[in-house]
Amino acid sequence: MTFMELAKNRYSVRKYKQDAIPNEILDRIIEAGMYAPTACNNQPQRIYVAKSSGALAKLKECTPYTFEAPVVMVIGYDKTRSWQNKRMPGYESGETDASIVTTHMMLEAWEQGIGSCWVGVFNADEVSKALGLPENIRVTALMPMGYADMEAGPRHSQFREREDIVEEI
Repeated sequence: MTFMELAKNRYSVRKYKQDAIPNEILDRIIEAGMYAPTACNNQPQRIYVAKSSGALAKLKECTPYTFEAPVVMVIGYDKTRSWQNKRMPGYESGETDASIVTTHMMLEAWEQGIGSCWVGVFNADEVSKALGLPENIRVTALMPMGYADMEAGPRHSQFREREDIVEEI
């Protein structure tokens, strides 16, 4: 599969089988996140793999969008490692870096036959508290993942035209 085929075929999965994801596949998905580019190569990303019934139950209390997935990746960044932009005071790269990491993991998951859904509907402080994460960690995304249920399918099939999105200057 070419990258463009992967990009065109991937969709957000919102219904999962309860089959466990083999550790070898989870390791490949995590490895993709480890190799994602980050500002100044500071690598502030933190990846938490929630697959115990206790951790999944805690996440379910923080968002209605775990979709009963057997695994939920909790992705964030370490604020003490995040690059600080001296030309734009107050800006740090952590959220952008964690988003790049999440994208790499999401695409590798699809390549491995694992569906996922990028979830942003949650309160980061509530998730951190529920999971007992350190104060220096900022959660930026939740990513339920697993094998897509037969009823799962894309919800979006229309995309804006290039002229609507791209402008040469």
